[in-house]
Amino acid sequence: MRTRAILVPLLVTGLAAAGLAAPAQAEAPPQPPGVAAALPSGWQITDSPDGPRLVWTAAERVPMGDAAVEFWAGGKPLGRPLADRGHRTFTLDAAGLGMRELRSLEVRAAGRRLDAAAPQAAARRAALPPIDLPPPAQRHTVDPGQPGPYRTTTGEYTVTPVALPGFAQPVEMQGVVVAPRGAPGSRPLALFLHGRHYTCFEGDDPEKITGDWPCAPGAEPVPSHRGYLQAQRLLASQGYVTVSISANGINGQDYQAEDGGAQARSSLVRHHLARWADWAGAGRAGAPAAVRAAPPADLGRVFLVGHSRGGEGVNRAAMDSLTPPPAVPASPVQDGYRGPVRWSIRGTLLIGPTIFGHNPAPDVPSATILPGCDGDVSDLQGQQYVDATRGVSRGTALHSAIYLIGANHNFFNTEWTPGQSVAPSFDDFYSGDEPDPVCTPGHARARLTAAQQQTAGATYIAAAARLFVTDDDRVLPLFDGSGVRAPSADPARALTHALGGARTPFVTPAERTRVTGARLCDQVTTCLDREKDAQSPHFIPFGWFGAEPGRTAVALSWRAAGGRVTVAGRTADLSRDSSLALRVAVPPNSAETRFTVAVKDSRGRRATLGTVRLKGLPAGPYSAAVWGQELRVKLPAKSRADLRRITTLELVPQTRNGRAWLVDAHGRRAGTPPPRPVALPRVDIGDLTVDEGDSGTRTYRVPIRVTGSGTGAVRLFITTGDRITTRLAGVRPGQREIRVDVPVTGNTRYGGDRTHEVAAKAVRGTVVGDYTGGVYVREDDPMPTITVSPVANAVTEGGSLSWRFTLSQVADTEVWGVLVPRVPDLGPELSSVDVDPDWFSENAYEDPAPARPLSGTRLELLMLVPAGARSVDVAVPTVADTAAEPAEHVRLQLMTWPDFSSDPVPGPEFVGTVTDRR
Repeated sequence: MRTRAILVPLLVTGLAAAGLAAPAQAEAPPQPPGVAAALPSGWQITDSPDGPRLVWTAAERVPMGDAAVEFWAGGKPLGRPLADRGHRTFTLDAAGLGMRELRSLEVRAAGRRLDAAAPQAAARRAALPPIDLPPPAQRHTVDPGQPGPYRTTTGEYTVTPVALPGFAQPVEMQGVVVAPRGAPGSRPLALFLHGRHYTCFEGDDPEKITGDWPCAPGAEPVPSHRGYLQAQRLLASQGYVTVSISANGINGQDYQAEDGGAQARSSLVRHHLARWADWAGAGRAGAPAAVRAAPPADLGRVFLVGHSRGGEGVNRAAMDSLTPPPAVPASPVQDGYRGPVRWSIRGTLLIGPTIFGHNPAPDVPSATILPGCDGDVSDLQGQQYVDATRGVSRGTALHSAIYLIGANHNFFNTEWTPGQSVAPSFDDFYSGDEPDPVCTPGHARARLTAAQQQTAGATYIAAAARLFVTDDDRVLPLFDGSGVRAPSADPARALTHALGGARTPFVTPAERTRVTGARLCDQVTTCLDREKDAQSPHFIPFGWFGAEPGRTAVALSWRAAGGRVTVAGRTADLSRDSSLALRVAVPPNSAETRFTVAVKDSRGRRATLGTVRLKGLPAGPYSAAVWGQELRVKLPAKSRADLRRITTLELVPQTRNGRAWLVDAHGRRAGTPPPRPVALPRVDIGDLTVDEGDSGTRTYRVPIRVTGSGTGAVRLFITTGDRITTRLAGVRPGQREIRVDVPVTGNTRYGGDRTHEVAAKAVRGTVVGDYTGGVYVREDDPMPTITVSPVANAVTEGGSLSWRFTLSQVADTEVWGVLVPRVPDLGPELSSVDVDPDWFSENAYEDPAPARPLSGTRLELLMLVPAGARSVDVAVPTVADTAAEPAEHVRLQLMTWPDFSSDPVPGPEFVGTVTDRR
């Protein structure tokens, strides 16, 4: 298993500041002189046997969650830190960081700052209009939340733990089984996988919940796998064998996994499925009692449910079951299951999932619950399980998103819910000192109680099983934007939309799409004003790569009704479709917006289809609520326009002013065709670490492996230093690698370690497993030595003392040190009021008054020679006064920290003298 301490750009997703006061930072322990001058409050550099470490200490415990906590600097990620047992102190390898990076440190999770208050949140709260809940949708005639005819039986099993690559400790093989009694024949199997949560606890002390594995003596494992019993019992009553498996051993060790544990969770799921395949056949007599008490499982009808990182895990398990990871040792993937695939996964239901790699399984039907008050995976990145499938494969697998107003992240699991859990637990949603108008319990009428949320979750789990496993299209309207509700989920308000299934692609905005009356926008960089607008789950970035070719939307803004917007789509045959479905987002809490919708054919003939209307989703300042609602207009049986050759979509706003974003448009008809999953060619990226060398240029190839067979394409994101390039890479039948060559030029100059990062994202006809890797070049030259010479070491007051610092040779990276004042030997010392007051405050973080010797202050001067330069001057500006004084002196010493060692290397000392003007 690969672990990368620095530059993990693809794990951008996160934990909101649940239970964490903002700004969340604590005073750092004393630092070696010089480093403290660069570090923001709450940060420190420490030493360890493995090298220097960058450490952030929070003011309060940061709850252990599923989103990735990340250190950032200068708008780029440095990596995912390791949390201590108390989840207040976070530590990351500091090798290779520059001084400028240390001055701009941030802690983020799911795009939100954890180490400081977010000023835009206050501005958004001040601008909030009144919150208006949508009315209840029409009651659907089919209610999958009703119990079935079977009584149920419950039991648990524990079998031999499994060793997973890269994890020091084995992972438990434990599950709670709920099954129907007396159900005839083999029954479909539903497997549940919980997400990332605390692993161990001692009684009800919230300070004694940890992420350890194994648990320390006196501590017990948190039984997260028992948190879905309500949904299990509902499914079992309807005839399903269900098992919810424990993954504490992964949660306690997945900080070591570059992918956040997705591959490990997939391996664990497949280990359990392999056991169930044994127990359904010749191995049934030796199965655990809980399994023998259940009907035999039908492994041809498997349904997976995953919560948070468990959602990403079951998605990867679905992918790995169709397109297995390449075999060791050639594989960049270290997969933990190498047995045969003896099951068929019919669909997945994902609850508040992570998707760090934007790599869904496109041919496996899915439904994703997006909790509107999610305080953990708060950017609702799970939307990409829908959006990132668009155009990748055949498109017949249905992918649905369910935006569940008032639901938080944790309460779908009773073992993560206060008052229900055996271990201490918490509400993940947190809005600081100000209550949120939608999500604060007891304040907002939109917020669901834990029981309401769990019932709604169980209802949609049962509905998805019914749709994907039994092919019952009667429940399809609960998922495809039809605007109906399941009565059992009341009073929850759920909005849905879908892609795939029986839909005809029409408008998929791209860079070359012709638009009039509106503008094309890049989903990541230009669709939203990041300071003013709410987040959108559609527009979250893939890592830190910024603008992403192929991810485009149409942004509408108008100040008067009647302006026409036209969007040229592909020539689409809509003649077999019953309606045109548009996914349109508007700002949260906005009043009703209306559009007239029309289409044109290839000869310019126009047909007006009708009017659509929508309101903004109810949301507070922390919600990711710019979400595409599905709007439909009927397609006429007879039309002036030729529905077989429709080329253009027209939208005409009927309200006085407003804003909206068109995500896409599809023709739609009833029903879901069989998804017919196929094993697409698979791309996995590995790592290669090399030494720079002293001369010549060597070319290294990034290990990008292609397995399977077929034709397709992936988009590569290639990062070298601050430069990012992207390109499409084709995949052909029989191809076994994608060539990305990295030239490495050796020299004898110091330049620090260099990273040539490569990431991949499926575009068409492919899937991507291990989505990031690259070539990492180790610096093998020492840091240049530094000499100092006076430029002006004797001045009258009001002048500036200055010295020149010269490197023994030019470096390819910045070289820095710190000047620390010492007590001079020559006489009176320059004081804090003898130097420029602003300069002193900026460099000492203290007020100059009262007067005190510089050696008695926190003054530390940064000496930084830029890359490619040979020298730099550092000055001490003095001020003139009216007092008669003898000559005063300042004695400075240069301190350096080669490779960020916490033990400074003392350098030369030098003295400056300031004399009275008179």
